[in-house]
Order: sequence, then C-alpha cells, then structure tokens
Amino acid sequence: MAIKVLKPGLATTVQDLGRPGYYNIGIPLSGGMDRLATRTANMLVGNDEGAAVLEAVFMGPELEFTADATVAVTGADLPPKLDGAARDSWTSFTVKKGQVLSFEFLKKGARAYIAVSGGIDVPVVLGSRSTYALGALGGFKGRKLEAGDELPVGHGKGARDGRSVPANLRRAPGNPAELRMVPGLYWHRITDEAGKHFFADTWKVAPEADRIGYRFKGGRPLDFVPRQQPFGAGSDPSNIVDACYPYGSIQVPGGTEPIVLHRDAVSGGGYFMVGTVISADMDLIGQLQPHTQARFVGVDLDTALKARHEREGLLHKVREALS
Repeated sequence: MAIKVLKPGLATTVQDLGRPGYYNIGIPLSGGMDRLATRTANMLVGNDEGAAVLEAVFMGPELEFTADATVAVTGADLPPKLDGAARDSWTSFTVKKGQVLSFEFLKKGARAYIAVSGGIDVPVVLGSRSTYALGALGGFKGRKLEAGDELPVGHGKGARDGRSVPANLRRAPGNPAELRMVPGLYWHRITDEAGKHFFADTWKVAPEADRIGYRFKGGRPLDFVPRQQPFGAGSDPSNIVDACYPYGSIQVPGGTEPIVLHRDAVSGGGYFMVGTVISADMDLIGQLQPHTQARFVGVDLDTALKARHEREGLLHKVREALS
C-alpha cells in the first residue's frame, strides 16, 4: 500500500518517537514535537506507539489512499475531511481505497499528527524513521513531503472505526502557556533582579519557531553579572566556553530573546543556558503558534520528576480509555 501526496501542506514530515543515542556526535533526537499526540494517534489506529506518523505544521496535506486503512488525526485542531466530508479529530475512522484525506484551516495549536494503520514504512536510519531535514537524514528522502511523493505504508490490522480519546485527556497549552523550567548551571551569570524579571515577564512566541528551536520575545533584557572574559569564550556576556546543550535548554544570545532548543536542535555551542524546560512541557511548545503568549515558571528537580510521572499517568489513562 502507498499514500499519494497530492498536496504536501506547509511542512509535513515523517516522524516517530525519535533517535536517542547519537546526540554526542551531533545528531539530534528528532521525532514528533508533541510526543503525547504522536503516541495517541498510533494507539487510535492500532499501531505500536512508536510507529512513524506524519507531522503537519499549520497546514494539512492532501493525501490519496491506494488501499483501505484506519486513520486518526491528533494534536492541533486541524479538522480532517474525507472526500470533503468532515471527520472528527482524536478519533479513528476508516479510509477506503481511492478516497482523499484533506484538512480545513487550522483553528488551534500548531502541529497535527496523522497516523495510518501499519505506520509510514520509510527506511529506518540510526534506529528511527524520523526526518532530520537539516541533515537530510531519515524520513522520506530526508526532507519534507512534496507533491507527487508516494509514501509506503506497513501492514496493520487497524482498529475499529470511532475509537476516541476523551476531551479531558487531550493536553493543550493554556493562555498564556506556562512552561516549567529548572534553572541551569549558568543561572549565576545573570543578576538576581534579571532572574526575577525573567519569570515575571510575559513573553511571546517569535516568528522564528520551528523544529530546531522556539524564540521568545517581549520580555525585559537580562542583565549580566560582570566578569572577566574566559579564555575560549566570545566577548558578549552571554558567551561561554563551548558546552553541551540539553534537549529543552534555553539559551539567550545577547541576553535579549530566549530560545528553547527542540527536537532538531544542535547539541552544543557557545551561548549560556539560563535553564531547561522540563520534559513534561516540551510537547506544549510544539503546539504554540507565533505571537502566542507564554511564561516561564521556575521549578526544582523534584517537581520536574513529579511532572514527568504525571505525564506518564496521563498516557496510561489514554491507553486504558482505548483498551
């Protein structure tokens, strides 16, 4: 079976849960930016939770099916249509051979996840089918989809039509979005007053927001503690001797606009990190549109671990609801 791409959407790529284990050699995690939505879409169609799906950003693709399949769309409110008839998101539905899946305009969120029974069966590269477009690695020919592409689909029994995830289990960011973060090793580089402003200010997502990182603007610039420039570091107060960047780390070049590094980010560099967004809240960032308001909330490691446990609990509830 294959899926014919009639229209690719804005930036549709193949993603699964990513390729951990290669960050030390500069190859990022990649994978779906909203991991809960990625897993849930697969559950709805009877796939393994780590099967490859399509991640559509802001605008959905138009896809023709060459065989019957079970499909589900989760994540952003990007309403699906089958041969022009509206279908429900977060709900499994049957697609017959020759039918065309398309989408209405985006209503809320940023990224939708399209799962097909059997999974998108592109080659596995370094343990994952995820697309890392910056490195032309994985996915469908290492790039976003284009009109005329034909996506191979694996064999799957699918799931019954009409399975749905309850609304209370569909996690989405608030307004403003609250992004919990653990202050980092370089927190001491900014003044106490600057630290207070960082958490007190309301920021907005800048247009420069993609799979590599999300830039935020609108808050007060950070003031730095005076220092003598270290050997090997740049002259700007935000520069450090090159260090590793954890997934979710927040760098602030020049102390002006925080950048949260996401699934396709580089693994190191010479900007200080004010902290790291906790893993439980990284999904939320992937659903923020440009100009959306957000606030950073400082937490300790115990709170971060508790949040991760709660997120696993949410996944368990989704599994139970669909079992």
